[in-house]
Amino acid sequence: MNLFYLRYFVTLAHVQHYTKAAAQLCISQPNLSHAIAQLEQELGVPLFEKSGRNTTLTRFGEEFLDCAEHTLSTLDAGMESIRRSARGEGLIRLGLLRTLGVEFVPRLASAFLKAHPDLDLQFTFHTGVTQSLLDGLSKRKYDLVFCSQPPDRLNFTAVPVQKQDLVLIVPKGHPLASRHTVDLAETATYPQIFFDKSSGIRAVVDQMFSDINTEPKIAYETEEDQVIAGLTAQGFGIAVVPYMDLLLKLDLKILQINTPACERNLFMVNDSRIFLPPCVQHFRQFVLDSTVLPGQELI
Repeated sequence: MNLFYLRYFVTLAHVQHYTKAAAQLCISQPNLSHAIAQLEQELGVPLFEKSGRNTTLTRFGEEFLDCAEHTLSTLDAGMESIRRSARGEGLIRLGLLRTLGVEFVPRLASAFLKAHPDLDLQFTFHTGVTQSLLDGLSKRKYDLVFCSQPPDRLNFTAVPVQKQDLVLIVPKGHPLASRHTVDLAETATYPQIFFDKSSGIRAVVDQMFSDINTEPKIAYETEEDQVIAGLTAQGFGIAVVPYMDLLLKLDLKILQINTPACERNLFMVNDSRIFLPPCVQHFRQFVLDSTVLPGQELI
């Protein structure tokens, strides 16, 4: 069924006059008459009948008008939505580590909105550990995720956007609590609280111990760094964690790690095999322009 003919039909149904409807549609009256005749032939029933100088709908025409208007309304709404997306408007779905939701990601999102006040933009924010975020990206639940470095086997595109310092935390009264710095090898004899293997930082900490050929004494494992900090404060063990302001509020001692290297990169990750909506492309570029670490390249 010809889409233009549907629009012609709806216009004629409201105007109820061929000449006036044709003028409103900017077509000739014979073209309008031909279009209506084609519709009636396709449907097998008359849609209009003469009523004096005007043209009115038959009962079949009234029934078809409801269908045509609903169809055109749905189509027009869909077309307008796509046009808005093409203009760079729409929804940006972000997945992020909880620590990045305190300041880093909200600051970027806020700055992006302020840079584009003329666009209708929305964000959704979902937190989780690295593995769950990458799973969500694979399932297309998120457009971009901010997390630890993804495994090469996933073939995601990742770029480092922030560095985190790793520190050792110990409860007050611990034998190491009198120190300001420590070598990681000195912690081997003490029970430690480790990140769960689903957390991206686990691989970083594992590698640190591997670099010094030391096997840590793992007493507990959990996913969230805030939980690790709380357990450490209550004497369940010591832990290597990213530095965060929360640590200053707990009954802990924070030690700098001398050796090995104790820095962690956090990444913005997307699946380059999937088309990103223009608004997501623009936000991703905004993040790259704002945060990419010097000397770092796409992975």
